Amino acid sequence: MLNPRQIADDGLLSRRALMQRAALGSGWAALASLLTSADPAHGASSETGRDVRTRSPVFPAKAQRVVLLFQHGGPCQFDLFDPKPVLKQYDGKPVPGGVEVFFDKEDSGRCTPSPFSFAKHGQSGMEFSELLPRLAGCADDLCQIRSMYTVVNDHEGALRHFQTGKPRAGRPSMGSWITYALGTINQQLPPYVVLSDPTYDQIDGVRNWSSGWLPAIYQGTPLRAEGSALFNLSLPEGVDQHLQRSQLDLLDYLDRQHRRRFPHLDELDARIANNTLALTLKDSVTDALDLKQETAETRKLYGMDNPGTGTYGRRCLMARRLLESGVRFVAVFNDNIEKSPGDPWDTHFKHNERMRWVTENVDQPSAALIQDLKRRGMLQDTIVIWCGEFGRLAESQGDNGRDHNRHGFTGLVAGGGFAAGLTYGATDDFSYKVVDKPVSIGEFHATLLHQLGLHHDKLIYPHQGRDESLTDADITGVNPVTELIS
Repeated sequence: MLNPRQIADDGLLSRRALMQRAALGSGWAALASLLTSADPAHGASSETGRDVRTRSPVFPAKAQRVVLLFQHGGPCQFDLFDPKPVLKQYDGKPVPGGVEVFFDKEDSGRCTPSPFSFAKHGQSGMEFSELLPRLAGCADDLCQIRSMYTVVNDHEGALRHFQTGKPRAGRPSMGSWITYALGTINQQLPPYVVLSDPTYDQIDGVRNWSSGWLPAIYQGTPLRAEGSALFNLSLPEGVDQHLQRSQLDLLDYLDRQHRRRFPHLDELDARIANNTLALTLKDSVTDALDLKQETAETRKLYGMDNPGTGTYGRRCLMARRLLESGVRFVAVFNDNIEKSPGDPWDTHFKHNERMRWVTENVDQPSAALIQDLKRRGMLQDTIVIWCGEFGRLAESQGDNGRDHNRHGFTGLVAGGGFAAGLTYGATDDFSYKVVDKPVSIGEFHATLLHQLGLHHDKLIYPHQGRDESLTDADITGVNPVTELIS
């Protein structure tokens, strides 16, 4: 057998050639690639480090973990949370003063009121439409922010703004910032897990969970809800666990030799750590995602017995198990519903029908996650976020659609010290622009970090000559919205 130390020291073979000649198994190699597939810029080292060891918050935290139920496409705020009865008086008429539209040639110029009825729920009297009866049942656990806004009106830009703090590509996601600051809770699991649509058909793809120019180890790790959780996790034919251990030892040695020669390549830190994790990851991930351990009652709570809610419910239940097992940040993305192709909430056509289809898909599982966390005593230190990248317009697009609206939309937050039962802020009578207590994306991020015990303006990473942060604090000057927290 070739001696890897002699080969490496004598320079007879390159690292790539050695891997090829040794016929190393593709299973663990693909796993390492999956966990470190970002291509970040080579930023300077930081005080926080380049590992996922558990780190303490800067000050006492109300929350220690986050689950993001991201509603891809832009849910219509005045069909779900923000009733606007004045729209009935303007039915068929334009919004006074006009609106900014994305598809300008398709704007009808006619207000179209919501056909869905609203009611007040819980002791808080929080308003929800008939489309979200299960989330309405969580009213007294939710903080409803009706005054969110963003700076761009296209999906890609708005997604990047929400996920990374700025509309441009290449920046780290909020999950990456949080795991960079706090590490993970369970060293046998990735710190940041992504449960995406089974088709992996999200707009902007991996940029939704990229680590950008942060060390690659902080990128989100996509797990599958069906079949093997990780790609290429099974051993290749002819490779047993003993041989795999030898291969990993060889690769670890070569990586460390390479690291000494090229200290600026921070991707190698992630690769070394993840190769160490590889042997234990299969069992720990499989156990964390084994829904057979759940009772029939719990599976039914999440709607797994219903074809309309089953796949999203499965991912929401997986999210709870991952959080319970010690994952720091879990992001769950919508189903790409057959009846509502593309971004499910992007209702440019058949708006009313698609609203019914998408809410039927997400309502029960979203509420079940909140209820399940609460009954297990986890909601108090877990932040649950339910939000999209922007809202919709009251003027119709064509005959039966609604265009994007960046100027005012609604987000929901539960747990982690956010004020339960609070309805915060307001939009105008046409649900177009925020008129009371505006909450920017940067302010939302600052508040989120505050609840995790972090100063948003001090959580920085040096990159290309300046100290970068999630909130771009030295330019925006945002602060946590203290009225949102209890």
